[in-house]
Amino acid sequence: MVENSKIEWTHHTFNPWIGCTRVSPACDHCYAETWARRYGAVEWGAGKPRKLTSEANWQQPLKWNREAEKTGQRKRVFCASLADVFDNAVSYEWRERLWRLILDTPHLDWLLLTKRIGNADHMLPLKGTPKNVWLGISVVNQREADRDIPKLLKTEANVRFLSMEPLLGPVDLNRIENTDGFHASALTRQVDGNYYEFEKTIDWVIVGGESGKDARPMSPHWARDLRDQCAVAGVPFLFKQWGEWGWWQGGYFGPGKFEATFIGDESAPFRAWMTKTGKKIAGRVLDGREWNEFPVMAA
Repeated sequence: MVENSKIEWTHHTFNPWIGCTRVSPACDHCYAETWARRYGAVEWGAGKPRKLTSEANWQQPLKWNREAEKTGQRKRVFCASLADVFDNAVSYEWRERLWRLILDTPHLDWLLLTKRIGNADHMLPLKGTPKNVWLGISVVNQREADRDIPKLLKTEANVRFLSMEPLLGPVDLNRIENTDGFHASALTRQVDGNYYEFEKTIDWVIVGGESGKDARPMSPHWARDLRDQCAVAGVPFLFKQWGEWGWWQGGYFGPGKFEATFIGDESAPFRAWMTKTGKKIAGRVLDGREWNEFPVMAA
């Protein structure tokens, strides 16, 4: 679940359990909740029980680990696409079982993506975060960046990353505000005008637009700006997708009717004409190319 993932930044997807509660604007059109409702897997939301997945499913990462050891090629595992590892509603025993599995699969890199980074420090193993864990947070706007990036950078992890999907507004990763109102760069320690520095910085940034029938459009200028911030800082950047809304720059999509809208302010350089063509047609090309950069594994 799933052996070979279609997600651009991982090889496999593993869900130790299923179920979650909405906590962010990113959750407004949650695909996991839609999936659970469609297949009757679990009831979603606060106070609803989470469901442990099957024993056969828990054996899958062990198989992937054996294959990775045999080939000498590490594989990335996204955990968990239908849940949150740091959900308060999940039992201590389940999470401890997950930590044991991660330690037993040293040839896999486990990508733990959370919207609850504030819980991570006291839920991670007491002996320390496993070396093959990449810890990531979902960030959709500047408010979430200011609130959660400092927490991520204070949490032990070999690789720290951002999943900025769906990107719902401009974000300046070089001006992350702390509770005292001071700013620092999350990407580099070499930025003028900042009053303090983080001890650690972000290792990887993923950006993407929203999918699904109720998706909100992403301005190309938001994505471009983040790409440029990463380029200057030397941080790997992956552009995952435009999502449901593509950036129309002229040309012909083929027969049919498409919903369209402007996004951005009134000044010409920062306004874009977006068309709701669907994820497949919109694609994942930004300024003439795909961006598929990954961090170098440091474990």
